[in-house]
Amino acid sequence: MTQPFFPSVENSALKIATSFCLPALLAAAACLSNVSALRAETGTLRMQLVYGGDPVKPAPIDVNKDVQFCGKHGLTNEALIVNPTNKGIKNAVVYVYTGRGTPDLPETEPAGANHVLANENCRFEPRYIIAQTGDKLTVTNPDPVGHNANLNFLRNDPQNFTIPTGQEKSVDLVEAEPAPIPVECNIHPWMKAYVVVLEHPFAAVSDEDGMIEIEGLPAGEELTFRIFHEAGRIDEVTIDGKSESWRRSRFEVEIEPGMNDMGTVTVPADALSGE
Repeated sequence: MTQPFFPSVENSALKIATSFCLPALLAAAACLSNVSALRAETGTLRMQLVYGGDPVKPAPIDVNKDVQFCGKHGLTNEALIVNPTNKGIKNAVVYVYTGRGTPDLPETEPAGANHVLANENCRFEPRYIIAQTGDKLTVTNPDPVGHNANLNFLRNDPQNFTIPTGQEKSVDLVEAEPAPIPVECNIHPWMKAYVVVLEHPFAAVSDEDGMIEIEGLPAGEELTFRIFHEAGRIDEVTIDGKSESWRRSRFEVEIEPGMNDMGTVTVPADALSGE
């Protein structure tokens, strides 16, 4: 027996379904498109770190090795450098933290860069190196005295090697490190530097004015950042007059396209000993 056909009912049902479902599908597609477009945009994080006390003057180093050469350079303790004019804190590291519960970062091609750490005038130059996995670290010695480099890696193979005058030694940075890694010269114990090895490029070191800028951050994400300074933990800060707690030296920022300026971040003087 032939089933009855009710075109008016079927057409009405189709119209109702179309009127409700099609706008929803279009809205969902537009939403996904907007999210994709937002993720394709990037933002820059900016802040100025300042010292919440009178600027400190670096103490002179008691040079007791290779005095004839090292002693003539007026070496000072560089653990805490504060700009005497604007109280900017130099050599603070800020980077995107990628621990448990944090969003995935966009994949980036390793640059394969070669970072040079020089034993220059009985001090390491630069004091901080930010590297990405797949990069290389080359330690050089242009000084007329011998040095060594003791790299206390946690995930890469620890290294401790001598570097005679005019020679160099290279190390492959294969794994990201969970924290900045100290580099020391056991021959001249006042010498220190740090190597930060990350799986991404989103990091920066504050300059002589305490300025930090991290570019290329994915917009539309709340990212967790970690701050490190060798002179002490930065857990309590004041941002434009308002106190904030940065638990475990971490803070969150929802990145918007363009400039994300946190303003002036003041660090209490008693947080940084400089020793």
